[in-house]
Amino acid sequence: MTSLEDIRTIVIDPKYTYRQRIAALANLAENLLDPPAVRKQCTDALTNRIICDMYEGSAPYRPRYLLPDYKKVLVHGSAFLELPPAKDLDDALAFLLIMYSATPSITGYPVYFGDLDTLLLPYVEGVVDEDLYAKLKRFWISLDRMFPDAFAHTNLSPVYNRVSKMILKIERELLQVVPNISLKVDPVLTSDEYILDAVKTVFACGKPHFINDPMMQSDLGPEYAAVSCYNSLKIGGGSHTLVRINLKATVEAGSGGLDQFFETTLPYYLDLTAELMESRILYLVEESHFFDSNWLVAEGLLEIDKFAAMFGIFGLAEAVNILMVREGLEGTYGHSIEADDLGYRITSFISQWVSERTMPYCKGNDDHAFLHSQSGIDLDIGVTAGTRIPIGTEPALISHLKTVARHHHLFQSGISDVLSFDETAVKNPQAVVDVIRGAFKSGMRDFTFNLDSNDFIRITGYLVRKSDLAKLPSARHGSTYLGAGSVADSHVDQRIVKRVTSAESSPSASS
Repeated sequence: MTSLEDIRTIVIDPKYTYRQRIAALANLAENLLDPPAVRKQCTDALTNRIICDMYEGSAPYRPRYLLPDYKKVLVHGSAFLELPPAKDLDDALAFLLIMYSATPSITGYPVYFGDLDTLLLPYVEGVVDEDLYAKLKRFWISLDRMFPDAFAHTNLSPVYNRVSKMILKIERELLQVVPNISLKVDPVLTSDEYILDAVKTVFACGKPHFINDPMMQSDLGPEYAAVSCYNSLKIGGGSHTLVRINLKATVEAGSGGLDQFFETTLPYYLDLTAELMESRILYLVEESHFFDSNWLVAEGLLEIDKFAAMFGIFGLAEAVNILMVREGLEGTYGHSIEADDLGYRITSFISQWVSERTMPYCKGNDDHAFLHSQSGIDLDIGVTAGTRIPIGTEPALISHLKTVARHHHLFQSGISDVLSFDETAVKNPQAVVDVIRGAFKSGMRDFTFNLDSNDFIRITGYLVRKSDLAKLPSARHGSTYLGAGSVADSHVDQRIVKRVTSAESSPSASS
């Protein structure tokens, strides 16, 4: 329960910037209210952190993630913002910055800046490279200074173009945390030259992340984007909420073996997770009336029928390892065929269950939630994000990819695995391109790697700079505080570093 002392602590703590202090005080105020009503069993599971509401707050009054249709508003203008359609690049850049300032999300900042190369291409004809560079660089600096949160995200289209090339160049120069970036990769449309440029940008600043565009389009349609920690959703829509189930805690809540786990324990807690999710959706839509009052909806930039919700899982590795011991079986997740098969049995079971459980106001996925491999938060101690292999136990590259890739097709709204490469990758950038293409060919949905030697640490799906961690307790980016917790407690900076050579093959090859 929030107390006056909690409020006073926020007011006098010198580590906060002005905007961080306002956000923290708003969260305390919201949590003075009673949360959406659920059964006692659900409340108990939430209290025991078997299920988790991601600390979204007691009174949902904005969707967790929303993805406005920026293309539409640039073309038609906005009555609410009193802005006419953009006519040139200067108009478009100014329009977007104004839009972002009026776009909410669970973080208080926009989680989606748009597919910026696609959005800006219509406005760069006649703009010489020198001017394009100068204008984009100022815009890029503005994004980081105005929206200091690593969950703010842009996407790049599969086809190499003037704008995407310039964005990657600017990223290598500025070395900013914001924006996070995903590159949509098509096996035909995306050239090796483009991926190679992106790979070299990762060497400098940890960005971009790579998306299997055909797989995403098959699940979400052509108008989708990755936001925040690689959560893929429909443009013009989003996710009402993200509720997740801790599979490690779920196993620990029961005492039996595999039969009991699949027949009673897992279904019981999946149902409570769905109940919590449903209560939050109903409050958002029917109590706080977000979709009745927001200007983004009124102007057709968001549509409730493009929204769904995200049903997250985490702690698969620990759940598998505990069940293996209970069954008297040897082997651990990522290092045993039997353990890996059990992991896939669990995710397949959950996928089927979620696909059969209807959810209100989720027409963006045919009245169902999207399954999501949740990439963790700073409070997750002793439990591994999503379907990942525990940090510090990762096997060799090909074995690692083969273990995790089989799960990817099940998670329509995103799944991430973070690989850490050493300097051999810098010497063999084309080999990294080959690994990315091979990973996608073998069924991976998302591919993320980090270079061990640069200033950036990829936490769950977002980035922090080591140099920013050294400046704590003060931080301009609010996400730096979260990253510090993950470094201290989950040791995300201690992933096993992998070598990449020109002989690397795809994960579908023998290891």
